[in-house]
Amino acid sequence: MSLSWRGAAVAPDDEMPSPETWEPVSVPGRPAAFAGADAVAYETTVADPRTGADEHVVLVLRGAYAHTRVWCNGDHVAESDSYVTPLRVRLPEAEEYRLVVECRAPEDRFGGLHDTDQLPPERCVPGIWWDASLETYPDPYVHAMRGRPRLTEGGAAVDVEAEVVTKEPLDDRLTFSIRPTGEVRGGGMMDRERVETDAGGTTVTRTIDVRDPSLWWPHDLGNQPRYVVRAKLGDTEHSLTTGLRSVTYDQGEGLECNGERVRARGVTLLDPTVEDVERAVAANANLVRVRAQGVPPAVAEACDEHGVLLWQDLPLTGPGSFDMDRGRELAESFTEHIGNHPSLACVSVHDEPVEPYADGLGSTTLDRLRYRFRAWRASYNEAPAEAVAERVEGVPTVPVVGPPGIDPDAVTLYPGWRYGSVEDLAWLCDHYGVGDVVAGFGAGSLGTDDPTDETGFDNSRVSGDAADSQAYQARIVQTVAEQLRQRESDVVVLDSLRDVADAGMGVLAADGTEKRAYATLSDSYQPTQVFLSDPTPGESDIVACHDRPSGGTVTVEWDHNGERQQQERVIGAFGRVTVGSLTLEAGDELTLAAAVEGRAVKNEYRIEGDR
Repeated sequence: MSLSWRGAAVAPDDEMPSPETWEPVSVPGRPAAFAGADAVAYETTVADPRTGADEHVVLVLRGAYAHTRVWCNGDHVAESDSYVTPLRVRLPEAEEYRLVVECRAPEDRFGGLHDTDQLPPERCVPGIWWDASLETYPDPYVHAMRGRPRLTEGGAAVDVEAEVVTKEPLDDRLTFSIRPTGEVRGGGMMDRERVETDAGGTTVTRTIDVRDPSLWWPHDLGNQPRYVVRAKLGDTEHSLTTGLRSVTYDQGEGLECNGERVRARGVTLLDPTVEDVERAVAANANLVRVRAQGVPPAVAEACDEHGVLLWQDLPLTGPGSFDMDRGRELAESFTEHIGNHPSLACVSVHDEPVEPYADGLGSTTLDRLRYRFRAWRASYNEAPAEAVAERVEGVPTVPVVGPPGIDPDAVTLYPGWRYGSVEDLAWLCDHYGVGDVVAGFGAGSLGTDDPTDETGFDNSRVSGDAADSQAYQARIVQTVAEQLRQRESDVVVLDSLRDVADAGMGVLAADGTEKRAYATLSDSYQPTQVFLSDPTPGESDIVACHDRPSGGTVTVEWDHNGERQQQERVIGAFGRVTVGSLTLEAGDELTLAAAVEGRAVKNEYRIEGDR
């Protein structure tokens, strides 16, 4: 049932909040009136909602950020410090419930991006961000349920945990079942497990085997069938939706889904929404990275539905040590509660753990020497992040995301924006042995000619108006994306999809309006595409990239200042082939087009005088 809430900014102390005045607020939500508050209290009063055979009342909070305490009729009844984990609070017997929920700003290093200046204050308000409701159940009942899919030699399986609550000693059977949703082929499976416990509760585990499974795939490789898993006890049941797949990563074999090669083309989400997932698909991305924060349930479900791989960060960003045990707890909590999502492809631990050390450097030999010296000084002990990553089960891990020079597991590269020019990309990758997994690249731009909110954006790197900055951004995005794809990177992630203010690294403005770089990225991220190896004056090869699981004959046509030519080449699965070469001059206009397996794409260039 829905609830009516009031809120107030309060002092974070040990007592139940008792503000002088309460203001009506929307829950779930992030009341902008409380932006900047260290703690916000939320209060609601409701009559006992039980009817008929109901014997239990449960308060369910999802996305209670960041440290949460709950009181019922004046008594402290629950607390939580992981907002990704649903907080399910069993309430005592009462004719009326006065519920007070206090949400505090982070008290440790695990506030993530919301504990930085990278997001507007109104997006970081302590609160109940995703959902709040009261649920009623008879006795006994299934209180909560978790599941994790995996592939087996005989097909697939889902490892399930179900929490059972009872007021009386219980000796019964819990029925587990799994059935495909919609028009997915195949039948269901059913298993029973004995439940024997004293009054209180217990956790029941079961592995449900699935024969002849329909596998979940990224959208450019296949369909996204899903299954509903149910745990039924008496007249009550609890369910979750999952998909059957495996995800692995090896530097030699690359990223694989269900044993098949996947080249990931991704975008970073700073303030993730369901619409952002749809926009990522429209830009030909097959992965989203939710940076340094928990993924909202609706966004994870959208990734499942649209066939988008989900790169989930722990909420840990920036320099500084952290509590390793706390990190382990969060890693287990995150993967336990989002592990049912077939889109979950990897989990990373520490984002950008050192201060930026190369900002403002150019591309001269002396600048490169300075870069190397600063990178050498920017040492980082990766052992704590690796220890946290060991607690993640079922998917690959990325312990450290950061710049070249600290030996990151996934690198962030900003040539042409923070330092140097895009011509430095090859040197950075070759000298530091990075580029297989790229967690961030790109450039920023203005979303409007007169920005009033530039949260998280350094406008000193921008020259000209919005149109000028967006043209420059598009040029950087195109060149770096295409160079990384030609280098056969396993994972490439743009930073970022959408701005959070009036300017930023997004290829979309904060309201979703397309900047020039969005169309550029969409072309550069086509699974099959044809590129210039060096889009500057001089000699350049024409290179076809084909990131699909089967090869074919690719037909490439190019129009260079009105002169057309065409060539055919055989290209293998996930192959690269040089089709021809050109001599380019500043001001040249070039359109490349390619067709393979009945699919046609094009790519356009205007040759600038330099990069």
